[in-house]
Amino acid sequence: MRAIRLVLIVLCAALSAWAQQPEIPGTPAGRTLAAWLSAFNSGDRAQIANYVKTIDPSENIDGLMDFRGHTGGFDLLSIESSKPLDIRFRVKEKDSETTAVGDLLVKDGNPPTVVSFGLRAVPPGVKPVNVLLDGALRRRVIDGIEGDLTAYYIDSRVAARMNGALEEHLKAGDYNTITDGNVFAGRLTSDLRAISHDGHLRVDFSPFKMPPLQKPTAADLARMRTQMLSDNCAFDKVEVLPGNIGYIKFDAFLDADVCGPTVAAAMAFVAHTNALIFDLRDNGGGQPAMVSLIASYLFAQPTHLNDLYNRHENTTTQYWTNAWVPGARMTKQPVYVLTSHRTFSGGEEFTYDLQTQKRAIVVGEVTGGGAHPVSGHLVADYFMVGVPFATAINPITKTNWEGTGVTPDVKVAAVDALATAEKLATEKIQAERAADHAPPSKQVMAAPPPPPTS
Repeated sequence: MRAIRLVLIVLCAALSAWAQQPEIPGTPAGRTLAAWLSAFNSGDRAQIANYVKTIDPSENIDGLMDFRGHTGGFDLLSIESSKPLDIRFRVKEKDSETTAVGDLLVKDGNPPTVVSFGLRAVPPGVKPVNVLLDGALRRRVIDGIEGDLTAYYIDSRVAARMNGALEEHLKAGDYNTITDGNVFAGRLTSDLRAISHDGHLRVDFSPFKMPPLQKPTAADLARMRTQMLSDNCAFDKVEVLPGNIGYIKFDAFLDADVCGPTVAAAMAFVAHTNALIFDLRDNGGGQPAMVSLIASYLFAQPTHLNDLYNRHENTTTQYWTNAWVPGARMTKQPVYVLTSHRTFSGGEEFTYDLQTQKRAIVVGEVTGGGAHPVSGHLVADYFMVGVPFATAINPITKTNWEGTGVTPDVKVAAVDALATAEKLATEKIQAERAADHAPPSKQVMAAPPPPPTS
């Protein structure tokens, strides 16, 4: 009887948990959400890879695996709104109390495929709302964007052309039927990039009112520091490959003040290797000071790496290698940088800096082509525009990689970049060893000059 009672208790608990799970609609968007949750929560690389291949090719398998490791997966809390091709939902990280609002837009098919997918952490104490756009709000958003582009965008002539394009679209009624914030933000981003071709420029929507931008508080800074450290400062792997080749993979250039010790530890681990490979195939950029810090380990003398010109302030900031770094420098070893089309912004600067200084061989794919640092501006209660406000100027080429990307020295598919770099490094090491052990060349003594004649 006791065993039966125990079974009933467990069954009731299971039924209660099952009843609390929100029902996912059987729409194309709902089926896609279910597929994403299933693949993501599994933590299984093969299942995640199949999801990317069949449903969302724009996603990155390694990025999803890393995100899964940081969050532990997601519990579905609620379906906020649902239409056949788009769905808004709320989830909670399994490994923390962080909740997020997701917006998923799909194209119908068998299976449906993802058009756009955004997941935004909800600040503590903030309640998401269903925002229905009207003409007045659309006008406010466009007015705010146009003002910020005029004041801050790196190229004032391009800013004027973008503003003119927005007005033409508005006058033609191209935005009249858009009532969803994410769709509107995506359309504005596309229309602006159609003129500027600037991958840093974007409009974002949040389903909650954002407070005015202000300087981070001490609590904000502490929270960001904790997050960076818990993510190991975006350093994914540091190891010594066969042949004594150092390998470092990191996916962002985070705050040097916080992550400097992580850099020092990584560089110390590979300090005595015979060659070094930096894997930036998933690196989306970050802080210029962090770019300079890591590059500083590779140069014996102070080296001018990059300049940033700010149009709004009419100032130029120079970036040089650091005069001092914790630990040993690696100034003699051959260096290889791995790239893909996902390598962007600060990841491209690091690559371009080393390539133009002839300090590294770049192996992989042409990079994303973003050389304009960006700053966020609140333009309406729910919308923000990221405005590129500065441009990189390389001290050697007097230009940058904006719109073109960094062209590798050795072009191969990103998936083959590591094996190719290992082969190049091994050949280089063997060639240097052979040269070191080669017998000295025979010295032929020159004949003495003839005696002077009187």
